[in-house]
Amino acid sequence: MELIILLSLGLSCLILVSLWNRSYVKGKLPPGPTPLPIVGNILQLKDKIFFKSLREFSKVYGSVFTLYLGMKPTVVLYGFEAVKEALIDHGEEFSGRATFPLIDKVAKGLGIISSNGETWKQTRRFSLMVLRDMGMGKRTIEDRIQEEALYLVEALKKTNGSPCDPTFFLSCVPCNVISSIIFKNRFDYSDPEFQTLIDDFHKILTIVSTPWIQLHSAFPVLDYLPGSHKKFLKIAEEQMKFISKKIKEHKQSLDPNNPQDFIDYFLIKMEKEKHNQQSEFTMDNLAITVWDLFIAGTETITSTLLFSLLILMKHPEVSVKVKEEIDHVIGRNRRPCMQDRRRMPYTDAVLHELQRYIDLVPTGFCRTVTKDTQLGDYLIPKGTNILTCLTSVLHNDKEFPNPEKFDPGHFLDASGNFKKSEYFLPFSAGKRICIGEGLSLMELFLILTNILQNFTLKPLVDPKDIDTSPVEATLAKVPHFYKLSFISV
Repeated sequence: MELIILLSLGLSCLILVSLWNRSYVKGKLPPGPTPLPIVGNILQLKDKIFFKSLREFSKVYGSVFTLYLGMKPTVVLYGFEAVKEALIDHGEEFSGRATFPLIDKVAKGLGIISSNGETWKQTRRFSLMVLRDMGMGKRTIEDRIQEEALYLVEALKKTNGSPCDPTFFLSCVPCNVISSIIFKNRFDYSDPEFQTLIDDFHKILTIVSTPWIQLHSAFPVLDYLPGSHKKFLKIAEEQMKFISKKIKEHKQSLDPNNPQDFIDYFLIKMEKEKHNQQSEFTMDNLAITVWDLFIAGTETITSTLLFSLLILMKHPEVSVKVKEEIDHVIGRNRRPCMQDRRRMPYTDAVLHELQRYIDLVPTGFCRTVTKDTQLGDYLIPKGTNILTCLTSVLHNDKEFPNPEKFDPGHFLDASGNFKKSEYFLPFSAGKRICIGEGLSLMELFLILTNILQNFTLKPLVDPKDIDTSPVEATLAKVPHFYKLSFISV
């Protein structure tokens, strides 16, 4: 037994040395803490204080350093300058997507989130074009959000001020908005299929944000063991069946001269390219792209809204000032619209500060460099994983004094006017910036202003006892379960 252990350790060391040699032959990786055989630096990264660990490493090794998450090197970008230089100044070189074994099992290199090369470029370009044609950032999608916000207000009024879990209510709006874009139709809140869809998206985000899945990504061999990754794949399989059913319905009702939604546009594109054997517009790519849009368009907004209500209850003085601005600019008898935001600097500052403070996706999805790339003094080999620490930008203490404190003043000038910050990067930056940024900002403004126009948020505990920290903080943050009362005003 001891001989086997010694041989295993010896083999691991040889593999690690081989990886180091390969890295240094092809390029000069940044310095970093010494990794252990097989596990690399994983034991030095604490789950609950992962980003504090990165901050401590940056103090020793600088704003660009190397970690081994398992046996593969990952270059970490820490701080605004490093992130800007890589993602914006060298955007093309840093536009690759690293493998995420669990998601890759479902996506198979297709869609928008997990794809690379021509598949990614063509699918992303086409999706952006369709979303813009359908009105992303324009009046048409704004109307859809406003309609859903009204349904939300009516549903919340029916709680009659009783304590309730807001998760489902807050999920309905973004899920129905993206449903109307992709499927043309919205769902009734009582629809069992709709309820299952929302519940499954919440489960997926919760699963991929656990330390177990991050460990699974570093060591795919764990796939053979029981664990939450099995549950993820089962949920994803059911969701793909649902999406495939919807695509089949669209094929039967398609009018090529009058596309109604995203699926129609994609099917028409497929028909135009049916003789191109290299076409990226296939049925499989359509299904995965729809899945990606649902994930990006539903659960991230829901989590942001859940955190936002918690923070606003913990800081009731902020809610009061927002409500005063709503009364002054909008009043009680007209629904909010996007034009109002220009005349509501404090509310705009609060929305930006909520996103900065929440820091929902602290590193985004891991990227790779698409070719050997010079970054400062280092030559990073093609295919090297890149981890962008967005927390280090959103919580920069020079740009945002006392960054751990929630303070809308971070986005206000001395005269109380809204001020932009180039450090505001909750959607990442560069070629891989979130495709739904414009839609997300519209939803956050319209949903939160509608809620605060119609309700006072009443916590079940003293505001000072409200916990705004996340349950998990690996890939994406998940808020603690809570209840509150929506008191009609």
